Amino acid sequence: MSATKKIPQRQCVGCREMKNKKDLIRILKTESEGIIIDTTGKKNGRGAYICPNSECLKKAVQSKGLERSFKCAVEQDVYENLKKEMENLE
Repeated sequence: MSATKKIPQRQCVGCREMKNKKDLIRILKTESEGIIIDTTGKKNGRGAYICPNSECLKKAVQSKGLERSFKCAVEQDVYENLKKEMENLE
């Protein structure tokens, strides 16, 4: 009998659905750099995950999902950077 490999699941801050970790974008809060997009998924810091589409980003802005995850205020330019990154992925 072979054991099946467990696939890590994370919750999107926009749609609040559990999805595979590899299918989501990691947003990271660090002491030195502030809030950035972690393309490698391996940087140190507090992470939040979001689906790579603009609908989930709109929902995250409306529901203040990132503020809730990071327990601090998120500036508007962070959302603008996320929007640009989403356009590059789509």
